[in-house]
Amino acid sequence: MLVAISPAKKLDMDPAPGVTSTTPAFADEAQALAKRAQQLSEADLQQLMKISAPLAKLNAERFHDFGQMDSKPAALIFAGDTYQGLEAGSLSEDEMRYAQDHLRILSGLYGVLRPLDAIQPYRLEMGSRLKTDRGTSLYNWWGSKISEALNAAAAASNSTALVNCASQEYFGAVDLATLDVPVITPIFMEERAGTAKIISFYAKKARGAMARYIVQNHVRDADALLDFDMGGYKFQPDSSEPGKPVFLRTEAATAKA
Repeated sequence: MLVAISPAKKLDMDPAPGVTSTTPAFADEAQALAKRAQQLSEADLQQLMKISAPLAKLNAERFHDFGQMDSKPAALIFAGDTYQGLEAGSLSEDEMRYAQDHLRILSGLYGVLRPLDAIQPYRLEMGSRLKTDRGTSLYNWWGSKISEALNAAAAASNSTALVNCASQEYFGAVDLATLDVPVITPIFMEERAGTAKIISFYAKKARGAMARYIVQNHVRDADALLDFDMGGYKFQPDSSEPGKPVFLRTEAATAKA
């Protein structure tokens, strides 16, 4: 199976010695987007990204220096909630090799990334309304390129389904009309006072853990996904729908995690 996750705003730029990186498929596209972003002032970036003035200054500097900064494999540079669940740094060499073929990171700047693709520090959410010669948003910019890349990855890895562990913002960039494989979107819920709720932090971390589970267990079919129990989650058949398996964690299980 192929699994897709979102990137993260939080980055870890500490060196990753001994890791051989690869080149992103859309490196030229990323360079073109960075060049377009260089034309924006700090105030423009602040408004575009809804960020503070210091963050706008930092990102203006990053876009200005794009192509000259230190790079790091994508799965190791991102450090948000999803990546706490993925724990890419603790994957074995064989597991990372499998992840390289079966895990994809959706990116506003780079489109689609493999775990070992070397990227430079950046911030550019997929939902950004960055105007380019292709339209008024990054969804316009990427068009069907992301779904076509996912099709190619699925074919190369003999994957019969795409497990969507990305956010709605990022998976919205996938042109479902051109996608060749069915999509499975796991839903992670927490029990609170007898009620099942989706809590963003835990859901993001669980999506990363699901990606890790797929990689470590070489999951190949939908039924095997239902055995996922990392962090105390359990499959809930009565709450699930076709293509949308629900996993619930009780308050007691949360306390132990």
